[in-house]
Amino acid sequence: MAPAVMTEVSPKHANQAGRVLLALIVGVLLGFSGVLISSRTALLTGWMGSLQRAMHISVAQPTVVSHIQQLQRVETVSFTMDKVVTGGHESEVLPDFLAGDKLLMIVHGDVVAGVDFSRLQPGDVTVLGSQVTLHLPDAEIFSTRLDSANTKVYSRQTGLLVPADPNLETEVRQQAENNLRESALSGNILATAQQNARSTLTSLLQGLGFKDVQFH
Repeated sequence: MAPAVMTEVSPKHANQAGRVLLALIVGVLLGFSGVLISSRTALLTGWMGSLQRAMHISVAQPTVVSHIQQLQRVETVSFTMDKVVTGGHESEVLPDFLAGDKLLMIVHGDVVAGVDFSRLQPGDVTVLGSQVTLHLPDAEIFSTRLDSANTKVYSRQTGLLVPADPNLETEVRQQAENNLRESALSGNILATAQQNARSTLTSLLQGLGFKDVQFH
């Protein structure tokens, strides 16, 4: 029987073999980790997509109408003005210094306008996916108010032969309110109120999930 041949492995070759084996093990582990990470990423992406689809906001037309109607009368613009108003009575025969009664008043007041959303009808709202189209009620003047603290009688002239009319100041105040209203209308208060109402509704409806808000 031939004697067994013993081959001696040098320390240098042993170290090289160990390094190769370690590199193979690390490569396998990294490849497995990459597959695991890719699988988890795909799973997370799919889950997020499902979540986004589940969070899609769908608002029906009756709900939109109800939300808008609940706003009721919304004041969307206020005009503040100062005016000088005169009023009085005069005689057809006698001059003013004998029979006239005149008053000059400096008035400060506000004219408030807006839209009464309670007048909105179901037929005024059309919902198509993420788009909503509305036909709003016309803007209107809600109130004309005189600021009593800043409204004053500047002068009063009463004739020598007549008493001062106790109702004259009230009449001039009413005339002043009418003048303020006419000035506000001339300043396009209704157009401004309508535009502001549209801006208000656009913000509201976008908050409900609509991307496209149209008015006609």
